[in-house]
Amino acid sequence: MRSVFREDHHMFREMARRFIENEIVPHLAEWEHAGIVPKSVWKKAGEVGLLCSTVPEEYGGAGGDFGHSAVMIEELARVNATAIGFTTHSEIVTPYIVAYGSEEQKRKWLPRMVSGEIIGVIAMSEPGIGSDLRSMRTSARRDGDDYVVNGQKTFITNGGNADLMVTATKLDPGAKELTLICVEADRAGFSKGKLLEKIGLKGQDTSELYFDEVRVPAENRLGEENKGFSYLTHQLAWERTIIGLRAAASIEALLEDTLEYVRERKVFGKTVFDFQNTKFKLAECKAQATMLRVFVDDCLGKAMRGELSAEVGAMCKLLGSEMQGRILDELLQLHGGYGFMSEYKISRAWVDARVARIYGGTSEIMKEIIARSL
Repeated sequence: MRSVFREDHHMFREMARRFIENEIVPHLAEWEHAGIVPKSVWKKAGEVGLLCSTVPEEYGGAGGDFGHSAVMIEELARVNATAIGFTTHSEIVTPYIVAYGSEEQKRKWLPRMVSGEIIGVIAMSEPGIGSDLRSMRTSARRDGDDYVVNGQKTFITNGGNADLMVTATKLDPGAKELTLICVEADRAGFSKGKLLEKIGLKGQDTSELYFDEVRVPAENRLGEENKGFSYLTHQLAWERTIIGLRAAASIEALLEDTLEYVRERKVFGKTVFDFQNTKFKLAECKAQATMLRVFVDDCLGKAMRGELSAEVGAMCKLLGSEMQGRILDELLQLHGGYGFMSEYKISRAWVDARVARIYGGTSEIMKEIIARSL
């Protein structure tokens, strides 16, 4: 039994699992073909309390903790529901508003995010800048009681469905400091690019966003001017731990699927599991998965206690994403030719897992962060 969870977490898991099995799993293939998940699914999730579980009760949330967040992350990973952008919305966007938003902003946006009425995104990445956020070019100039935003963002998760963008900008194009401004999708001058075609995460509505003289009231600024970079980096430890949590759950689920497959699949008159090579490979995968689970749960416990550091979050992402890539590759190999067929979950999960070593900061950036603490 994993000691990091309480009874209320286990009850939440049961509810999340039922919803995912009934409302998400039957439609995954359809959504991956369409490249986007209908907004009606978000509203259904909101109705049963599965979105933004850490939002305080006074703003419509359940007032939960990172344990509830982890449950939802793991249950989506268990079925490889990579089309669903709930995690970005609930665990990345809303925490910025909770942490840095004014009382007016919280009451204006959070209840509708909890209900699934509006979908949030974090608009940081830009063409050509990679992980170097300080070199971004999106600008916001002050004009009376407004900011006027210009620029372009790319690789934006939930971009196609986006209703509210927490947008990283610069007040001075030549400076390094960032300012976060919330931009609603219905503002004049804002537009979305076409959905980006990717090798994985095919059901995830990833797109570019364009800001052409978008006028936004000054009260849409999140927090203080020129404090955006510190806000972003403060939240990154948890965001990177999310990727480690997802990796551990994915490995465990695919390991179970592979065990079932090799015990049924026969080659040369015996099951694939009967071969010593298969047993040894699976034994290695099980041992590594168990080690990762212990570390990831320790990271989750630190997050729940407010003790998660930047370097530990980076370790969680680095180890989780790298191990996920290696182990899923081994598991796919044990499926033989069928592992290359898209109808099998292992093939889709293998492709989807590749981006984990890139987004949220590349593995190379994680090593840089860890090295600073040496």
